[in-house]
Amino acid sequence: MTRIDPVAAAGFGAGADVYERARPSYPAAAVEWLAERCGIGRGAVVADVGAGTGKLTRLLVPTGARVVAVEPVPAMRAKLRETTPEVEVVDGTAESLPFADGELDVITVAQAFHWFDHDVALPELHRVLRPGGSLVLVWNMRDLTAELQVGVEELLGAVRSGPDAQRQSAWRAPLERSLLFGEAETGAWRFDQPMTAQGLCDRVASTSYVAVLPDAERQALERRVRALAAGREEPFALSYLTEVAVIPRTGDRGDAEGGTSIKG
Repeated sequence: MTRIDPVAAAGFGAGADVYERARPSYPAAAVEWLAERCGIGRGAVVADVGAGTGKLTRLLVPTGARVVAVEPVPAMRAKLRETTPEVEVVDGTAESLPFADGELDVITVAQAFHWFDHDVALPELHRVLRPGGSLVLVWNMRDLTAELQVGVEELLGAVRSGPDAQRQSAWRAPLERSLLFGEAETGAWRFDQPMTAQGLCDRVASTSYVAVLPDAERQALERRVRALAAGREEPFALSYLTEVAVIPRTGDRGDAEGGTSIKG
């Protein structure tokens, strides 16, 4: 199997429980929108690649599609099997997928595309998608119009190493360079995650590059997070913007027209 990014492997391997507890889910409206755009329903085969603990995976189950979760980190797979036992969970990476050519109708990638080796992964994603299939990219972005998230971003920026989902706008360039996918249709949804001071500490700790910090640095960061949360009545809101891109597989059927929409 293709090598996993060492920061992702170490950070997510050490923090699967915290990740499941602290990370937000995704708005139901966003999942309904992407399912409708891709025709996800009974008879469809969907792979959630880089599934983590199954935050998006479990929201796809009610569509009636066959959903397979692909996750390379053993601790994440174990937590996913615990939280979502009805879903098939397999070891794999975006660069080496355990599927036959054209086996999948849809591939979803939530909060993981920035970890991929795009030059290797995009041809592999294209290979396992059927003609007319869709690649769906999903992110929960910190809403930087919200004062609390600005503070969180400043704290994380001081310790950040490796790729960052918050800078996910770079996804378009590798897709365009690949010549394997068409124009994206995008949508965005704002939502708030109810939060406590401890929950905010856990949310920051669930970030891969925070999980691998030396103990002293991690503890110092936690003190700064608690100071950021101090004086706020609990639960307080941690604001996000969920962004979704639905991208058609091309290379044998031509480019599709896309568009953009924002939902409150």
